Amino acid sequence: MEVTQRNQSASLRRALAVLEYVRDHAGGSTGLSLTAVAEALGLSKSTVLRLAEPLLDSQLLSRERESGHFRLGPGALMLGQSYLSGLDLRTVAAEQAHRLMHEVGGTVHLCVPDPPHVVYIDKVENETAVRMASRIGSRAPMYRTAVGKAMLAWLPEDAFAAVVAAGLPPSTTRTLTEPATLRAELARIRARGYAVDDRENEPEVRCVAAPVFDHTDTVAGALSVSGLTSRVTAARVRVLGPAVAAAALRVSRALGSTRQH
Repeated sequence: MEVTQRNQSASLRRALAVLEYVRDHAGGSTGLSLTAVAEALGLSKSTVLRLAEPLLDSQLLSRERESGHFRLGPGALMLGQSYLSGLDLRTVAAEQAHRLMHEVGGTVHLCVPDPPHVVYIDKVENETAVRMASRIGSRAPMYRTAVGKAMLAWLPEDAFAAVVAAGLPPSTTRTLTEPATLRAELARIRARGYAVDDRENEPEVRCVAAPVFDHTDTVAGALSVSGLTSRVTAARVRVLGPAVAAAALRVSRALGSTRQH
């Protein structure tokens, strides 16, 4: 019995290796030949055919009738859709939000876009730091928050238009109140991968944020770290930026995004 189980386990691993190789290399319209799969995995053609049989039956793989080439089947799409439909941004981001808080301190926020506003959907506070006034469920203007600018930098033009149409009144002396200035700032955000609210929303608070993307590589939200300017100094922002961007990228990958940075 134990030997049989080991053999079944080994066969399953090899079948998954076939599926993964086709997934990663059968791009375009031609698919992969039986010979290509066998040679790449160091298996005989007959072994690949045997391993592929249950994958074909379950439609995880498909095989062209004329060429015999392999490609992913509709079952793979159904499996992926089932996985993605079960994802919840707040749940997926929770581990990374807590990890980020422990790594860098400060208060971590998770927000989603609702132009011209952002909506705070989660908050992880550092108990040793001064508490932020934000509340889960509250809203804030996109143009003067790091989370808002981080999302706006990658949202379509109509989101920018909605923000401008709603007005850009100052909250502090440092708030960006001109559309051209805001647009230039969004270009800088896209170049470096993260946004900074340098006392633009609250006089004594700095915030660093980065966008989160879903499986279609569309902006789904933003992750941020906030703190008083005495703790989040201008020099520390340059350290926090890459850390927040890395955490947001990990959340994006968990959501199925293919973005590399």
